[in-house]
Amino acid sequence: MRGAFFVERPVFAWVIAIVIMLAGAASIPSLPIAQYPDVAPPTINIASSYPGANAETVENSVTKLIEQQLTGLDGLLYFSSASTADGGSAIDVTFSQGTNPDVAQVQVQNKVQQAMSRLPIIVQQLGVNVTKSQPDYLMVVVLYDALDRSSDEDVADALSSGLQDAIGRTLGVGDVQLFGSPYAIRIWLNPEKLAAYRLMPSDVEAAVRAQNTEVSAGQIGALPVLGPQQLMATVTAQGKLQTPEEFRQLILKTSPNGAIVRLSDVARVELGSETYTTIRRMDGHPASGLAVKLAPGANALDTARRVRATIKGLEPSLPEGYEVAYARDSTDFIEISIREVVKTLIEAIVLVVVVIFVFLQSGRATLIPAIAVPVVLLGTFAVLLTAGYSINTLTMFGLVLSIGLLVDDAIVVVENVERLMDEEGLSPREATIKTMQEIRMALIGIAAVLAAVFLPMAFFSGSTGVIYRQFSITIVASMVLSVVV
Repeated sequence: MRGAFFVERPVFAWVIAIVIMLAGAASIPSLPIAQYPDVAPPTINIASSYPGANAETVENSVTKLIEQQLTGLDGLLYFSSASTADGGSAIDVTFSQGTNPDVAQVQVQNKVQQAMSRLPIIVQQLGVNVTKSQPDYLMVVVLYDALDRSSDEDVADALSSGLQDAIGRTLGVGDVQLFGSPYAIRIWLNPEKLAAYRLMPSDVEAAVRAQNTEVSAGQIGALPVLGPQQLMATVTAQGKLQTPEEFRQLILKTSPNGAIVRLSDVARVELGSETYTTIRRMDGHPASGLAVKLAPGANALDTARRVRATIKGLEPSLPEGYEVAYARDSTDFIEISIREVVKTLIEAIVLVVVVIFVFLQSGRATLIPAIAVPVVLLGTFAVLLTAGYSINTLTMFGLVLSIGLLVDDAIVVVENVERLMDEEGLSPREATIKTMQEIRMALIGIAAVLAAVFLPMAFFSGSTGVIYRQFSITIVASMVLSVVV
């Protein structure tokens, strides 16, 4: 008799339950934790800079040329672009939900390479960055001088050189955006003096590019040599310029009579900020910020903890008086929402067990549904990991909703076993075998009806489908597992 299969093999039944629990327990640490499902479609960002150009020039010479190449991409939905007056170009390429962001990034990178030869030389030299990341900020880290001894530029340079790279390399971080800029050599040209020396800004640019470079000066005494040679030396030459004074001595022009026109004759050279587009303050103190974006599929809580640990390890190396604050941290809301849902989940489990005990009036009978609850819940987490979902508000809400449903099967079985023992005087073993013969199809029918109610939501398309699919799969998976248990 098929109803007696597990009755005669209780160890096998326990092994199945234990395997389900172990699979779920092992899946929980690997599941990403987020406030909501990842409803935003994958987006690839293309960023470039054309210094000195206005928005119209950037649009015509950079943005449009790249946009013309963005054809034939698999899963492409649309792209949007922006050209700014400070020479910046940004294109956001959006793909359909479910597209692999790594594959999309490679395809976009290949398309951008096809347009590189048509872009202005300065844009090619500065490079076109193709990155993938979440559109929203995970957190915003602020570095400020509590003693007010530094300027905005000092703090921004300390953040850029001391923290930015380390945070960007942290596991789970998709991208970082600096609010501020590091130090840079600023050259302010005097148009009247340029005209007096018959020079153009392009002449200054060419001189800086030619003389501020790393050169290979070669070797002395290297093979092949004539005669005996006992020594070989590598010749080192002055590399890139480091100080404003070295830039001031750059030669722009020489005349036949030996006169030399240097950069200091036509321009003011100083150490300043790379850009002056933002003013940063933290409670009135000079500050600079760093926005951290989450990598697709990364665990928000774990990533935030790693970022905080990285910053804590680097804080001793910061200048005196510099302090770190977190202007925004979305993980606070995630922790609160998940904590509240877990609290509700525990309350639901306790209430279900109490209600079962009140109606069955038997501790042994209550024990069976009570054991089924953790087995099914842990098994559902294994299903979530297999499906590529995360622990979020919707999946946890699905578990809360399914608490009252997943014990139905166990209650029906236990109640019918108790009835047969009381009415027909059967032993527990015989009553259990007869119960499974009588209500086996009823249990399958219960699961089928519930699946028919919730499963269609898993086939919704678009962002709505992403939201309800995880909710639906969570409930259906717990229902199926409850029948098995």
